[in-house]
Formats: sequence, structure tokens, C-alpha cells
Amino acid sequence: MNSRKLGAIIVYSSLILLIIGLNTGYGRARVDIGEYGSSLYKPAVLNYPCKELAVHSINRLGLSITNMGHFGNGFADGQVALVDQVTGVPGVSAVYPYPGANEYLFAGSFWIGAVVGRDTLVSVGADGWQATREMWPPPCESPYNGGIERLSISNEEDILLGAKSEQDFIAVYTDTVTDPGLVANDPRDGRPHQPLQIEITQRSFAWSYDYAADFVLFDYEIKSINRRDLEGVYMGIYVDGDVGPTGADITEATDDICGFKDSVLYPFAKEECNIWDPIRIAWIADNDGRKNDASLQCPSGFDLPSVTGVRVVRTPSDSLKYSFNWWISNGDASKDFGPRKAGTPEDPFRDFGGFLGTPEGDRNKYYIMRHEEFDYDQLFTARDNSADGWLAPLASASDFADGYDTRYLLSFGPFNIAPGEVLRVSFAYVAGEDFHRECEAFDELWNPSFPEEYYNQLNFDKFGTNAVWAAQIYDNPGRDSNGDSTFGTFQICCYDSAYVYDTTQTEPEIIIDTQLLCLDADTFWLTGDGVPDFEGARPPYPPKMWVYPSIDEFDRGQMRVRFNGFESETRRDDFSGDFDFEGYRIYQALTTRAGAFVLQTSYDREDYNRYEYDDSRNEWVLIETPFTLEELQTMYGPEFDPNLYSVDNLFYDSDADELYYFTQQDWNQSDLTNPNLIHKIYPDEPPPTVLNLDSAKLYYPEELTDDGYFKYYEYEYTIKNLLPSQLYYISVTAFDYGSPISGLPSLETARSQNMIAEYAQNTNSIVEEEGLNVIVYPNPYRSDAGYSSEVGGSFEGRDVPSGKAANPERIRRINFTNLPHKCTIRIFTIDGDLVREIEHDYPKDDPQGMHDSWDLITRNTQAAVSGIYYYSVESEYGNQIGKLVIIM
Repeated sequence: MNSRKLGAIIVYSSLILLIIGLNTGYGRARVDIGEYGSSLYKPAVLNYPCKELAVHSINRLGLSITNMGHFGNGFADGQVALVDQVTGVPGVSAVYPYPGANEYLFAGSFWIGAVVGRDTLVSVGADGWQATREMWPPPCESPYNGGIERLSISNEEDILLGAKSEQDFIAVYTDTVTDPGLVANDPRDGRPHQPLQIEITQRSFAWSYDYAADFVLFDYEIKSINRRDLEGVYMGIYVDGDVGPTGADITEATDDICGFKDSVLYPFAKEECNIWDPIRIAWIADNDGRKNDASLQCPSGFDLPSVTGVRVVRTPSDSLKYSFNWWISNGDASKDFGPRKAGTPEDPFRDFGGFLGTPEGDRNKYYIMRHEEFDYDQLFTARDNSADGWLAPLASASDFADGYDTRYLLSFGPFNIAPGEVLRVSFAYVAGEDFHRECEAFDELWNPSFPEEYYNQLNFDKFGTNAVWAAQIYDNPGRDSNGDSTFGTFQICCYDSAYVYDTTQTEPEIIIDTQLLCLDADTFWLTGDGVPDFEGARPPYPPKMWVYPSIDEFDRGQMRVRFNGFESETRRDDFSGDFDFEGYRIYQALTTRAGAFVLQTSYDREDYNRYEYDDSRNEWVLIETPFTLEELQTMYGPEFDPNLYSVDNLFYDSDADELYYFTQQDWNQSDLTNPNLIHKIYPDEPPPTVLNLDSAKLYYPEELTDDGYFKYYEYEYTIKNLLPSQLYYISVTAFDYGSPISGLPSLETARSQNMIAEYAQNTNSIVEEEGLNVIVYPNPYRSDAGYSSEVGGSFEGRDVPSGKAANPERIRRINFTNLPHKCTIRIFTIDGDLVREIEHDYPKDDPQGMHDSWDLITRNTQAAVSGIYYYSVESEYGNQIGKLVIIM
């Protein structure tokens, strides 16, 4: 980012203030500035666009989306508060891996242009340079309901409503608003915004599963609400990267590089198969993976090794033409640059206004989308490419080639849209790790005149694999989704072959037809049937769970975890069709952050992978899903023990004339009788007669618990040695065996999906009946002791959602526990001055009724200072006085 970009944002922030009292196109508008200052414009204002931001926070690529035609924080700043209004998670611009400290995006935006009659029009969510914002949601109030809808496959009701992922965001917006307070005039010809009259339904999808956690899928439905045909339509995805630490100085954006990767070796086949996947992905990254700080020496500052980009997975037609263009926007015309081809008599060169880069105005934007130029990668800017029709390098080309404030546009077309017609476009925003692998590679290898050596060491492996997965989730390969017997395209990798001769004798000649026959081969499905699925392999359903703190005086500090795995164990995987449930894991944490959960115990079925030797490949291969011990003993006898047969001690199957060895699928911790581990509550209960709860309630009620769950699937585990004053987060997950054959790892439900927060001692009755003393902790309180959950502590910030940055001054806490349900807590200075009074009033035996905290803020809203303080707790059950110490 540079001064001109920043200036544009400031200018736009000023323009937005003109909205007050202006007509928005939906009606009269009024804007209130909320508690966040000028960054927050309240959406729930009569007939005002219902602007909203949501954050994909469930995966490894944290990404804000909006209902204004752009994603990331950059273009939303000044429009809405940069925080998810539902979850409270702060907005992020492609933080990767998430949660983390590095962003790979300023913002991205949707562009669409067309010819309407004799006019050329373009509408953009944001143009990335000027203060142009041309897509707006309808008002919040009924009947418009213009906010962002949220769905999840974790919710049964949402599945019925069409949920596709763990985090679906759905937004609707149009380009029809013409109010100059919201939409700036065209920066080239000065005319007001001329809408295409389109309505866009934007859906975005995110998953936490390991193979799908590095991208967010977008799906756009573009509907023409114009009475006239839209002809020569082109669409584009615009991206401004600005790679650097979150909140860093804008100079971090001045060393970005971008390019286009046409294809990668198909990651699920052996290299010898030589199968290439045309990922056609535009990418942007830091030039060397290092912070833009000359004082840092390797390996310090090597914090930006990843890459992000856009892969289009669906367009309205397979015959469309693509363009990839990148440019550098700059207030200095000599530095506003992008690759441009020299003009020809048939296609004259277009001057963008004294510079080669930024396409300002509708006509220039449409020109660059339709011009079908595929720019060379930025690293090759200083090399003379004029033999291929490009303009000769500028004197400053070396400066551009080694990184600059770069942005790109991936566009496609043309097609026509009739009135009322709907076209669909889908793309993935993809991230990949280890793009840069060597901290000093740039210093040692970079040469602007010969960039190949540096380019060739860039690593697209993980980025390419994630791009392949994104396309496969969009349209599952080899899957007939609509029953028309179309399964997609495939390639066959032949490992062993032989020639077959077919001899035909016809007088007076002999014809010999020679064919190559594969004796051993694998088939790899590369694409699906063309019907979008937006679906991948899922983990089992999470079990229903309950947590019961012990109230027995001999078992204090314990919690009994009960769970029911009926749905976890009896539902097929929607993707594979298999019953692939493997087991359960129980976790405990002191905060809600994903990395804080610690495994307590696990159960998994006793099953084994069977490997057989493939002579043609000269290797051991896995070609079947895991076998249970019972299945193996049915095949090989009741005494068969697969643990005896490893790769060093093979098993010979005389019936099949094959050699095998076996490995455990997981830990095979399958004992359900040990009371110190996960065990069955009803060990003698047989499997249900029917697998339908409603039918069982009518005909087999004896098979159900008092609260209506199948006894057969009831489990429990006791967590011991817990502190009564500590809030614990407990989760029970279910996991499957993945697909050992294809290398798909085991999938596990998110630990936050059924998490329960509970205290080991959670009833005031114990405190009040036994007169337990109030406990204050931490005491003494030290500001440098690392109490925050962000640095591994557990006393502060434990209720801050994962991914949300905590203000250290606002999460300080001194905790009080063993409180009666109703009391008054007072804190005094050592001189007896009242510092703070806290009224603690909860219903009797409320789970939170034993606990309260002081945020170290005085009654005068000032931060407490170092010193010795007194506290008192007064209630009808007695009073207590004590000391506490604060060291700041």
C-alpha cells in the first residue's frame, strides 16, 4: 500500500459522511456513528443499505467477507466495524495460517462489465484505487432483510435449508444504487454511476477438515434485472495482496510479487504417471518470505513463507476466454505500471491516461477484461519480452520485478445475459504453505535479467494440492450427482503393460494390429460431472454430550462426562457412502482457543490395514478399507492375531496365494470395560432393535434412557484432579478412519462443536452449607506473569473467541471463587478508600453462581495501580476479609 491508496481511503471516508440526509436509492438515509467511532456505520437504519461483515474463522485461512461485493478488510474499513457482528471475531484479510499474525490480502473485489445498447458499463464492488464502491445490499428491515445469512452442516435444520459447509455465508446485493453519497462518479469521464441492473447472490463456504482448511469457496449467482440484454459480458476477480504482518506499516506491501500458475502434477498420482492438473490459478506472495526490515538477518523475520491466490472453478461456459493482468498503482505516473502489449492496426494501443498500469473508469476496466492478454509473471518484468509482442522494459523494470505494491485481475468472458437470466460463477481463494523454503534464497539467487533460477526454486506443491482439492470439493470427481451416468474425466496410469497382436489374414495380405495392454493400472478421476457439489468427506457427527460435576464430598474435583454416539456411529459418510466411524476423543481446556485443548483419553475400534505386495510397482500397496479383528478372524481363523504380522514377518494367505502384513489403523484402544477409561454405561445392553428413536419410543422404550437416547450408545468418562475454582472446557469428538487407500487423513469433528464449559464444583449449596472460604486468585497479581490465554495462561482471556485479538488492558482479571449465590464484594486501598464494589447476585446453584471477577478497573474507570489492597465479601452466610497484592 502506498500514499495514494491511503489517500483514496481517506477521501472515501470523507465522502461517506455526505450520506446523512441523502437519498440512497432505497429511501431516505440517516447514519449514526457508533461506539467504534467513524469505522462503524450502524446497519439497522431505515432504508439504508444493511452493510455487514462476517469472518470465516473455522479453517486455516481466516477471511472476512462482506455483502458489498468485496472480501478482506481493506475495502470494508470505513463501511462497517471490522468485526463479525454475530461471533465477535475481528475481521481478517487472509490471515494464514489462522489464527496468526500475518495477512496475505488487503482486499479483493468482484468486477462485471457489459455492453448495454451502445454504452459500455462496468460495476465493481471496489475498484481498488479510487473511492469507487458500486455494489450495495438492500436495507436491513423487512421485506428486504439485507444482512448476511449463516448456515452450517453442523445444524440439522440448516442442512434442510441447503447448508453445504461448516460455515456458509449468504449475501445478496445489487449495483442499482446511484446515490452520489454512496457511489462516486466515474473517475475518467466524471459521469454518475450507470448500473448494469444486476442482482448478485454470493455464497461462501469454509471447512475445518484438514484437506479443505486452506481455502474458501465462493459461488456467485448473477441475475439480470435489466429490461435490456447485457451483451459481451466479462467478469473479473480483483485482488490486492499487501502481504505482511497484521497491522504492519504500509511499506510491507511494497515487495509483493504475483503471477499465474497454469498446471501442477496431479498430487494424488505418482510422479511417474505424469498426470497434470490444469489449476490455472493467479497468485500473490511476498518476494522473499521475509519481513520488510533490513535490520533482520536470516532466519529472523522469515515469517511470510506462504502464498495465496484465486482459482476459478466454474464459469457460465467452458468456451470462455481468460485474461490475467497485474499492475502497480502509484501516484507517480512513471511507477504506475503493468505489462502491456504493443498496439497493432487491428488492435490499437490504449492509453490509460499517461500510465501503463491502473485501468481507471468503466471503459478502461472493460478493455482490460476483454483484451485477452495473459501477462508474464512479475519476476520476468526486467527481461526483454518484446519478441512476444510486449512493450520493451522500462528503466525501472528491475525495481518492479523484485517486488512492489502489486495487484492482479483474473477475468473471463464473453457471454450474454438476457433479462431475468441467471448465470453462475464459482472460484476459490486458496492458500498454501512453504512457497518460500529458504530464507536466503532471494539474496543468493535473484537476478532480474535471469529470473528463472529464483523462480524455479519457488515451491507450488502445497498451494497446488490445495487448489486441486478446492476444485474437487466444488465438483466431486467420478461422482454422478444428477443420475445422468456422467462421471467426469479421468486418466489411467499404467504401471505394467504388454503388447497384444491381433492377426487377421485376408488374401493376399496379412494384417497385424498391435495394441498396448495395461496389466496393472490406476484410474484417477480428475473432474466431476459438471454438477456442483460443494461437498467433501466429512467427519462423523459429534456425539451428544453432558457434563456432571461431582457433588459428593469424597469426589470433589471430578466431572463425569456422559455422551451418546448414536448418530456418530450409525450415519454413513455422505461423500464415500461408507460407515467409517473409528472412535472418540475427550479433550479438556482452560480456554476456548483451539490450541488449548488437551487430549484426556480416547477410544477407537480395533481394526487393521492390510498391505499386499504389487510386483509391477515393486512396492507394498493398500487397496481396501480397514478390517475389524472379527472380520480378519472370520477369514483366517478364530486365533488369528494381525499384530504378529509386520513388514518384517509376513503372513501367507494360501487360499489367495498372497503375502500380507498388517498395521493398526489407530491406537486400537478398544477396551470399553475399564472404568478408568471411556466405558459403556450399559455394558450388557444389546444393539437397538430399530435405529429410529421415534419407533423405539413407541415399541421398545426399554432400550432407551430416561431422557430418550439409545442405551447401547451411552458412554461415560470421569475427569479427576480438577480445581474447584477453575472453569474447564470439555469436548468429546468423533473421528473416522479417513481413506488410507487415497491418503486422506482421519477426519475429526471440531472440538468447539459440542464444547461445554463447567466448574468441577458448581453449586453454591456446598459453599453455603459448609461455610467454605472465598478463594482469590491470582494473588499476588503480576502484570508480567503471562496470565492471558494468548500466551498459554488460563486466568485471562479464556472467554475470548478463537481468532479474536484480546486487548491486554481489557482482559485483566482477579478471580473470586467459593462465593455464596448472593453477596457484595468490595475492594479497598490500604488506607480504606473504596476502589470497587461488585454486586454478585445469581440464582441459587446457578453454574456461574460461585464465581466472579474484578477487571482491575476502579469505580472511577481508571486502571488499578501497584499496591496492597483489602477485599471484603459480605453475605447472609457470613463475612470474610482478606488481602490481595497487585504488581504492575
